[in-house]
Amino acid sequence: MDALISLSIGLGLVVSLFFSEMLGLAAGGMVVPGYVALYLDRPVIILITVIVSYLTYFIVHSLSAVMIIYGRRRTVLMILVGYSMGYLIRSFGYLELPAGSIELTVIGYIIPGLIAIWIDRQGLIESLSALAIASVIVRMLLILITGGELKI
Repeated sequence: MDALISLSIGLGLVVSLFFSEMLGLAAGGMVVPGYVALYLDRPVIILITVIVSYLTYFIVHSLSAVMIIYGRRRTVLMILVGYSMGYLIRSFGYLELPAGSIELTVIGYIIPGLIAIWIDRQGLIESLSALAIASVIVRMLLILITGGELKI
């Protein structure tokens, strides 16, 4: 399991570097595509992570209307708000529905904040598009390298 996570993060770094250098787009941070690639078989968790990321961006952007938030302070605030919102989501555990239960969680602890930073810097569509494409590329490389054994 640890080897798969390490491999995924490493591949994510390479793919992110390629996207950054060749296309001028960041895929939500250097390590984010590697983590998201491991969750492509669980779209609800990805959706929750993206929603938390956008809400994080919205909260910090709204706060910047009444506070001076820039540079390192903005970066730390994005990560802190994303972490806090992820913690809050995780505290609910599962959502019980008639068709079954849905696990309420986000990917990682700082991933929503990292995605929010790049939504702030380059826009929602650009960030999520680059993230989706990079994550799929990382997942395909993982499948090729491991022969399809992607259990985490």
